[in-house]
Amino acid sequence: MVLHRTRVGASIAIAALAVAAFAAVASAQEQKPAEPAATPASANVLLNASYDVSRELYKDINAAFTADWKKKTGEPVTINQSHGGSTKQALAVINGLDPDVVTFNQAPDIDILVKPGLVSADWRKAFPNDASPYTSTSVFLVRKGNPKGIKDWDDLAKSGISVIVPNPKTSGNGRYTYLAAWGYGLKKSGNEAGARDFVSKVFANVPVLDGGGRGATTTFTQRNTGDVLVTFESEAKPIGKELGEDKFDIVYPSVSIVAEPPVAIVNPVVDKRGTRKIAEAYLNFLYSPEGQAIIAKHGLRPRNAEVLSANASEFPVIETFRVEDLLGGWEAVKKQHFADGATYDQITIKQ
Repeated sequence: MVLHRTRVGASIAIAALAVAAFAAVASAQEQKPAEPAATPASANVLLNASYDVSRELYKDINAAFTADWKKKTGEPVTINQSHGGSTKQALAVINGLDPDVVTFNQAPDIDILVKPGLVSADWRKAFPNDASPYTSTSVFLVRKGNPKGIKDWDDLAKSGISVIVPNPKTSGNGRYTYLAAWGYGLKKSGNEAGARDFVSKVFANVPVLDGGGRGATTTFTQRNTGDVLVTFESEAKPIGKELGEDKFDIVYPSVSIVAEPPVAIVNPVVDKRGTRKIAEAYLNFLYSPEGQAIIAKHGLRPRNAEVLSANASEFPVIETFRVEDLLGGWEAVKKQHFADGATYDQITIKQ
């Protein structure tokens, strides 16, 4: 009888446990949360991979765009930034950096994103002015009072002059400097041999090659290395305001190059994240009157004629040339000058 009661008790206990377990499962099913919906905010975060000296520009552009987008749509948006030498940034995108948009300072750095399918082959047609919302040019920044009397490109080739430029292999800023010097030498001598000889003399005076424009600026302004910094007009202008107008002067050479920084959408990224609409709006904002005014504020030459006219005093008239017009275009320039073993390597290796 004792054994019988034990079995009955056990059966009752098992039944009770089963009921409790069933109730727990039912309760859990009732309380199970619904599958989470896609977070709308995830489509409102963009990454802009940009070149080295555009930090301050995009700090202001991003603040203005986020306010404009919020006003028009009621939606918040966050713009994150990545900066570095323009060519280094392009290579980073190829190697896994996944920005929604790229805002580089030279067309070749977007062109190399076409073959791996990151940007459209016709990216120049996606936005006005060959997808270049502003221009700049290369100028000289010298010590206050210009103690070495640097007035034009010829002075950079003189013995005893120390010239600071970023590396043309990794920096669009450095590449424009090299091509500006080449164009000057070509115009003056009338032939390729004369241009090569002139550029060789200039780069023989370069003591260090920083990876990007901001690094070169630091070398010149904070490490007090060099007699002249060759950089974009937009980079030279704020330096006096930031570090003291009693320290530096800007010298405009007789002729220089037109820099046309381009922009593009990175297709696989925006398609994956669903950010194409906002990415397009972001790059179009650069062409808006508000965006162009911010661009002018940062020493970059706006495309908008009215905004440029309103800021004419900030942009001295200077003779310039385009890569496409004087040097045969970017594809030819890449092969002749910057491919491995090409003219730039030949010049610097000999030094």
